[in-house]
Amino acid sequence: MDRTLSKTPERNTTRAVILGAGNVATHLATSLSRHITVAQIYNHHIGHAKELAEATGACATDDLSKLTDDADIYIISVKDDAIMPLASALGHRKGLWVHTSGSVPMSALQPITETYGVLYPMQTFSKSVPVDMSKVPIFIEGSTDATQQRISSIASLISPNVYTATSEQRALLHVAAVFACNFTNYLWGHCADILKRSGLGLDIMKPLIEATLEKAMTAGPKDGQTGPARRNDRAVIEKHLSMLDGEAKDIYAQLSKYIIDKYSDPQ
Repeated sequence: MDRTLSKTPERNTTRAVILGAGNVATHLATSLSRHITVAQIYNHHIGHAKELAEATGACATDDLSKLTDDADIYIISVKDDAIMPLASALGHRKGLWVHTSGSVPMSALQPITETYGVLYPMQTFSKSVPVDMSKVPIFIEGSTDATQQRISSIASLISPNVYTATSEQRALLHVAAVFACNFTNYLWGHCADILKRSGLGLDIMKPLIEATLEKAMTAGPKDGQTGPARRNDRAVIEKHLSMLDGEAKDIYAQLSKYIIDKYSDPQ
């Protein structure tokens, strides 16, 4: 009987440091910790750093001078407007440095090192909401071809959906994502408020939301547009407006005008 055992695959020896402990940092660190060593978590609030470090087997620090200098990749995952000040405070460092922002140019990391880039996961993240990272598209950019290849190798551990994008392309992706996610979610908030007046919850809209998304993906948003404004049904629009007030009324009126104008355009 052959008692030869298969060797356990060796763990990737790459070491990462995560700077940040917010929504994006939490999901990235957790996902990466399944494949590589997350050696350290930095955050200016030590409690947040310790919480994420405990979940990923890392060490925590709130002191930039105590960042380890032997990591393979340093991932800056903080608020967009904090990236450049943090890069300036870090000074020149060893290793590969990336940030995770959609709107900040890659060049923001030039003060740190010659090997820098971007690893931008285009998804909405909340710490308490699970995300299947294998389905998240990740857009990368590198200061050189070799650097970009290194970033791609790390990104591929998280998701098979890795794409290159320049800083200009990524900025447009970020704007588009705000329309697709943030603005849409805000409108769902108004929807929930209106439903609450009838004692109903947002869950009643789930089939409609899912069907709208599916139609937008198959027919396209332009051909998939329906509703009273698309039909230019002024009587229904006026009735709806009479049932609303405040911000909800303003939004309904303005969006209806945009839709009527768009579909009445002969072009």
